[in-house]
Amino acid sequence: MIATRQELQSLREACMRAAKAESRKILVCAGTGCVSGGSLDIYAALKQKMEAKGIPCEVELAMDPHEDVVGLKKSGCHGFCEMGPLVRIEPQGWLYTKVSLADVDEIVERTMAKGEIVERLAYRQNGKIYEKQEEIPFYQKQTRKVLEHCGHIDADSIYEYISIGGYEAFEKALFDMSSDEIITQISDSGLRGRGGGGFPTGRKWTQVARQKATPKYVVCNGDEGDPGAFMDRSIMEGDPHRMIEGMMIAGVAVGAEDGYIYVRAEYPMAVARLSNAIAQAKKLGLLGENILGSGFNFNIHINQGAGAFVCGEGSALTASIEGKRGMPRVKPPRTVEHGLFDKPTVLNNVETFANVPTIIKAGAEEYRKIGTETSPGTKAFALTGNIVNTGLIEVPMGTTLREVIFDIGGGMRGGADFKAVQIGGPSGGCLTSAELDLPLDFDSLKKVGAMIGSGGLVVMDSHTCMVEVARFFMNFTQNESCGKCVPCREGTRRMLEILERIVAGKGREGDIDLLLELADTITNTALCGLGKTAAGPVVSTIKYFRDEYEAHIREKRCPAGACAKLRRIHIDPALCKGCSKCSRICPVGAISGTLKQPFVIDPEKCIKCGACIGTCPFHAIKED
Repeated sequence: MIATRQELQSLREACMRAAKAESRKILVCAGTGCVSGGSLDIYAALKQKMEAKGIPCEVELAMDPHEDVVGLKKSGCHGFCEMGPLVRIEPQGWLYTKVSLADVDEIVERTMAKGEIVERLAYRQNGKIYEKQEEIPFYQKQTRKVLEHCGHIDADSIYEYISIGGYEAFEKALFDMSSDEIITQISDSGLRGRGGGGFPTGRKWTQVARQKATPKYVVCNGDEGDPGAFMDRSIMEGDPHRMIEGMMIAGVAVGAEDGYIYVRAEYPMAVARLSNAIAQAKKLGLLGENILGSGFNFNIHINQGAGAFVCGEGSALTASIEGKRGMPRVKPPRTVEHGLFDKPTVLNNVETFANVPTIIKAGAEEYRKIGTETSPGTKAFALTGNIVNTGLIEVPMGTTLREVIFDIGGGMRGGADFKAVQIGGPSGGCLTSAELDLPLDFDSLKKVGAMIGSGGLVVMDSHTCMVEVARFFMNFTQNESCGKCVPCREGTRRMLEILERIVAGKGREGDIDLLLELADTITNTALCGLGKTAAGPVVSTIKYFRDEYEAHIREKRCPAGACAKLRRIHIDPALCKGCSKCSRICPVGAISGTLKQPFVIDPEKCIKCGACIGTCPFHAIKED
């Protein structure tokens, strides 16, 4: 237990010495993606092998450091999920990709015992070997600030976090700054909420600080529900103390003594690491009563959500914490006035709080050196879809889509043509090649009818059906609607029914106009922000790909060839030899003919299963 500021500073110095004594490190990615690929087994095997070889290794910082110790760490997500499991070797900065248990012996024998790189495990692109992680094109174009420690420290150790300057910003805020000075720094930094709408963080904190009602609360929204999004999860798993420190600084700024983290139960590793981080901070005296002898009290509680997408909305989230059904309410009053337990509440998401320590420590002016004038700082994105390099990235605000997709993402998988990118998840919209040079910031995206959202980027190529994309996101939104308001509950259902008819080949004239009319009604009358943005994917796909909708409706044809019920299968009579193999395998008897004469397919009976295509020895059966 540390009771004073001086004791914290002494502990920090001791932790820094201990970290420096670890002249070599092996950092095994223990993010969810790599764990699913077996990284924890690799970690255990590395430990066992090094001990058997007599190589001294420490899994925790040794506060009585000795020479030539190897630090063996379970780190957070390295980001390059496509190439996992990942293992980083320091001080060389080597990154081993797609590591398996079979590679452990060679890593220990050559790398740890002899200091040699195992080249076959290094990343390769276009015949070139990239030994150092930072030289790999995927990382080279990034600016990792919020994610700077993910993959570089033991995610479960408060001492490692302290060794890299952890809780220094909190110490500064607690002893050297007034509430007004903290909020001024946050306001001057231009930090905007990273959870979706981009509301100015300093303005929100100001509104809570000036409220006279007590107690006040700090709430962190870790309910990351967008399909394909995992930015907040990676921060909670890989650098939990950073987010916690941001919440503590918010508590000092607005005069709150309790913080709540709302995280979905589907993130068990994030829950475990957050729980561990809170317990460690309490044990050291950084959370609890009279922190560091300052008179400031602050505690943090974890609430696990059941996975309802609507609980990402502020009022629904606070209702869920209170034990009520997670449903949004009419506003005003806002959360800053009547939030958790009907008291003034600061509500920000994980990434927003993770930015706070950097701003307090380095200052608003330094923070604004990255990003754009109206959207300073960086943004983390989950890059997924039909792209060569998938994973977690972080770039300065204002970086273009072209840089993200082609420089960092490596372009389309299999050499396909780029078609569109869905940004902002179910609440966002799609962008096309015409927007490839569009800066990724709050205001630029708003001008074209899209939004950053939490940061999901789903890249699509020429084989993707945009009507099906709209149907997918509408199906998600409709399933996740809380049902409280008629526009969202019934409107999204009607839109989904129309989209399902269209992809099934039963679209009708007027369907497009009806979709747009329903979208306008829902957007203007839904109760909460999620409902108001529910039609975004449909509206944007109609805007850019209306011809695909028309082909589905009028020609009963899917231009991308992706909709199974719109597949057209026919037999080329010039190639058919009349062997009858296709008719014998057809499960519904849709193929008929006479032996040694061309067979035919009855389109009314055909279920488009494709069984006949692979059966034909003469490649006479075609699909278009």
